[in-house]
Amino acid sequence: MKKYELMSIFKPNLDAEEVDKVVEKINSVIADFGGSVESVDKAGRKKLAYDIQNFRDGYFTTTILSLPAEKIAEFKRQLRLNDNILRTMFLEVSSKASV
Repeated sequence: MKKYELMSIFKPNLDAEEVDKVVEKINSVIADFGGSVESVDKAGRKKLAYDIQNFRDGYFTTTILSLPAEKIAEFKRQLRLNDNILRTMFLEVSSKASV
């Protein structure tokens, strides 16, 4: 399994408890797909560079996870179906080259 980084921006009209629930739901989807979550960093509410769906700010979270390669497309689809997520960025974490 490869390691990935998921940055998510949640709607600002959610309170902290609702954001935690959505993050837990994402973590349970990862577990259902046979993956694992290494860490979740909640950066809090920040101003956006431009409006997204008429929102000027959002809650930022960064999740480091491992997921089987064949489940990536379905996981991204699950993220798009969640109405509380404004934007996501899904990256593969590469290992640093030794010098």
